Amino acid sequence: MRQTETPEGRSVRLLRVGEQVRHALSEILMRGDVHDDTLASHMVSVTEVRMSPDLRHATAFVKPLLGANEEAVIKALRTNTAYLQSEVARRVNTKYAAKLKFLPDESFDEGTHIDKLLRSPVVARDLGKDEDEAS
Repeated sequence: MRQTETPEGRSVRLLRVGEQVRHALSEILMRGDVHDDTLASHMVSVTEVRMSPDLRHATAFVKPLLGANEEAVIKALRTNTAYLQSEVARRVNTKYAAKLKFLPDESFDEGTHIDKLLRSPVVARDLGKDEDEAS
């Protein structure tokens, strides 16, 4: 790390490169550049890419549209990792080609679970008590 670079500057760089990788992956998948039947038959959303501090590793969080066949889509992405890495390296100008890792994005499932919990009768009853006490 350079002496003049602040931790904030470095994290902004990680975010920026992660976003460039996300855009590159999204474009490759959207165009159908990967010759894979599973990927060709599914719309895949790349929701986030997190870069390692040295920019050598990229973890891509993905979600197939409507969550359909998630395991098969992740497997297909992992099978085609070498091709995707080379395409991303061509499109994102960094010193090293980042090694890609694909994980399912669980954040939507967590949000849905929290929403269900908040709407459950037990929680609604407890939340109602707080409002009564505040009045």
